[in-house]
Amino acid sequence: MSSRTMISQNRIIKFIFIVIGFISLGLGIIGIVLPVVPTTPLLLLASFCFMKGSARFERWFKGTNLYKRHLESFVRERSMTLKQKLSILLFADAMIAIPFFLHPSYIVKSVLLLIVIYKYYYFIFKIKTVRSD
Repeated sequence: MSSRTMISQNRIIKFIFIVIGFISLGLGIIGIVLPVVPTTPLLLLASFCFMKGSARFERWFKGTNLYKRHLESFVRERSMTLKQKLSILLFADAMIAIPFFLHPSYIVKSVLLLIVIYKYYYFIFKIKTVRSD
């Protein structure tokens, strides 16, 4: 594979990250208004995608009030409010429940249960719970 082809593929991958970042950002903003849509994980995904896609978009996103209000404390202190934790956990549980009930394989169901158990362990013991201001 030539270096020109690799550069082209790299640009395409970065562009895809940026597009996914903006989609996640949009859905995260919707989640501020609609409590069913989890704001924090979508904004975390947007931050990750901007970091992978473009240093300029990453700097822009980290300078927004949206980032500072919803993500900065988590990124800096590894802490979340109880409301943030519950919205992420319940949304993730709902997404995991779909394949759990639809897939006939007990192996898949066992793996999904292990994921749920680890997810709760991580959120309870690894992410500090702080009071909302």
